[in-house]
Amino acid sequence: MTDEARPRSAVGAPPQGGRIGRGTVPADCSSRTSAGSVLAAGNASGPAKPVLRRSLERVLHPFAPVLTVLGALGVVWYAAAAWLNAPQVIERVLADQPGWGLAELLPLTWSMQRPVLPAPHQIGLDLWRSIVDWPLNSPRSLLFHTGVTAASTLVGFVMGTLLGLALAVAIVHSRTLDRSLFPWIIASQTVPVLAVAPIVIVALGSMGLTGVFPKSVISMYLCFFPVTVAMVKGLRSPGVMELELMHTYAASAGHTFWKLRAPASLPFLFPSLRVGIAAALVGAIVAELPTGAQAGLGARLLTGSYYGNTVQIWSALVMSALLGLALTGAVAWAEKWFTPGGRK
Repeated sequence: MTDEARPRSAVGAPPQGGRIGRGTVPADCSSRTSAGSVLAAGNASGPAKPVLRRSLERVLHPFAPVLTVLGALGVVWYAAAAWLNAPQVIERVLADQPGWGLAELLPLTWSMQRPVLPAPHQIGLDLWRSIVDWPLNSPRSLLFHTGVTAASTLVGFVMGTLLGLALAVAIVHSRTLDRSLFPWIIASQTVPVLAVAPIVIVALGSMGLTGVFPKSVISMYLCFFPVTVAMVKGLRSPGVMELELMHTYAASAGHTFWKLRAPASLPFLFPSLRVGIAAALVGAIVAELPTGAQAGLGARLLTGSYYGNTVQIWSALVMSALLGLALTGAVAWAEKWFTPGGRK
């Protein structure tokens, strides 16, 4: 039977439920749509744990290596504290107590008042008490000593950076200074800072210069070297083609410096600043040691060593490490803002 012979209702007839017009959905399509919506709703209303788990993993993923290293370091530290403090605990406390074991030994090694190596929780507790229990202007406040050392560090860092930049510019533009001055700059770092610090501080003190400035000079002494070396390399980084291009534009030495050499040296400058500010912090602490300073993290270390307070010594060391991390982090943040493409 051909299509012409078939009944009209059998050929192209609309399905039961009415004619198919504009805006009309077939019955089978509507059923499939409703089933899909049910499945989608079921997936959307599924368990929230995987979503929460993925968000936590996304937040903690950058800190996972650091937390892993800290956990391993904590385990090793507690074991070392127990091993180093055990002889004193056995001699002073457990010698008259027969039948003791690790259950009695370990808590005592981690709670000594003057241990050979304090446990991490002892250092953390001393940090908390020295920060919270005393006002900021009190000599017993660790933040007070941190502020004194930070001031010397920042002043020395600025002085050392400016000195390093000036020396680098002079060396790059003068072949005579390159041959005569640069070797002495390298040789200056072979002198131990512990030998230089007392001489500089006593000499400046005889001139009436005391306080922050002498310590800043020691910080400058350690800070200017990495800046000078890196900036000499950075200012010389433009190639022959770039320099010849500036020559074809009839650019002066000043225009070549500001338009070509200075931007090309930025990737070399900020890594040297991170090294320099860490060296400036070391210089500020070292400058406080041989002078018997009354304030600063170096003075805190001296006080702890005089009285055998190892917990105070380690808390000052931890605070100096935290200060160094904060200062280098500030330089890294500045690098993102001032380096081309750093804000992306």
